[in-house]
Amino acid sequence: MAQLFRRRSNSIARTSLVAIVAFFGASAWVLHAVYWSPWTTRQDNPLPQPVPFSHKHHVRGLGLDCRLCHTTVETSAFAGMPSTETCMTCHSQVWKDAPLLAPVRDSFAANAPLRWNRVHDTPDFVFFNHGIHVAKGIGCASCHGEIDQMPLTRQSHSLYMKWCLDCHRQPERFIRPRDQVFSSDYEPTNQASLGKQLVADYHVRTAQITDCSMCHR
Repeated sequence: MAQLFRRRSNSIARTSLVAIVAFFGASAWVLHAVYWSPWTTRQDNPLPQPVPFSHKHHVRGLGLDCRLCHTTVETSAFAGMPSTETCMTCHSQVWKDAPLLAPVRDSFAANAPLRWNRVHDTPDFVFFNHGIHVAKGIGCASCHGEIDQMPLTRQSHSLYMKWCLDCHRQPERFIRPRDQVFSSDYEPTNQASLGKQLVADYHVRTAQITDCSMCHR
C-alpha cells in the first residue's frame, strides 16, 4: 500500500504545532503588554488643559499647600478644583498680562469656570472618596505620585483594580501620620513598624476595605 504522507510530514506537523503554540504565546504577550501600556492606562501622558498648570512651580517652587486649591479634599469624595477667583488672588498681581494666562482672565471676566480635563479619572462604577483616604493617613503622593515634580500633571499609576488592592490589602506599606498626608518630603524611617501601628491607631480594617462593595456601589 502506498504511503499517504511523505517522510517530511512528521517534521511539518511538529513545526506547525510549535508555530501555533508560539503564535498564541506571542499574542498573549502582546495583549498583556498593551493592557499595561501607557496607551491603555494613560500613565505619564499629560492631557491638554486650558492652561498648562505646573504643580512643580506652585508646590515645589512656591510651597503652596494642596488644600489651597483642592479645598474639599479632607471632607468630601471630590477633592475640588480651584475657582478662577482663587487663581486671580495671585495672578491679578503676578504675571497679570501673561498671554499664557489669558484663559484665566477670560474666565474671571465672564464669570465662567475653566473646563479642566480630569487626569485621574476613575470609571463611573468605581467610588473613590478623598476624605476617607486623608483621614486614614494616605498621602497625596501614594496615588498622585511625585506631583510636586510635575511641570504638567500626569497620571502616575494605572488606576487598575489590582493597583488599588495592593494598598487595600497591605495598607501598612503606605499609611503615614495624618500631619504628613500633604507633605511632599515625607520619608518614613521605619515604615514596617510605623505602618502597623498607624493601621491600628486609625482603625483601618483590611477585611472591610477589600470588600467589593467598598468601591463598587
